[in-house]
Amino acid sequence: TRGKNKKLEIKYEQGKLSSILSKYLGLPSVNLIRCGGGDYIAASREQWSDGSNTLAISPGKVVCYNRNHVTNELLRKNNIEVLEFESYELSRGRGGPRCMSMPLVRDRL
Repeated sequence: TRGKNKKLEIKYEQGKLSSILSKYLGLPSVNLIRCGGGDYIAASREQWSDGSNTLAISPGKVVCYNRNHVTNELLRKNNIEVLEFESYELSRGRGGPRCMSMPLVRDRL
């Protein structure tokens, strides 16, 4: 954030990520959905195939690869609309939908 004299200030926060996010988002709680559902084998496989690399296009709606079955199902069970697409050649670049997008408008720091 911008501090005094409009200089960028970096502040270290200690605590659980969900608690820190809920504090700054002004929400009572934040539900973190783990890639692969926390299952070690599923998480390892789906992390490698960009299961956590989703692009939020609106509140409650994401775009992601169709090959991450466990993670995508968890998103759906949490009332998130999942728009899937096949990866084929795109995944060869080692990136997911979020990494391969570019915001057209960004806030100035």
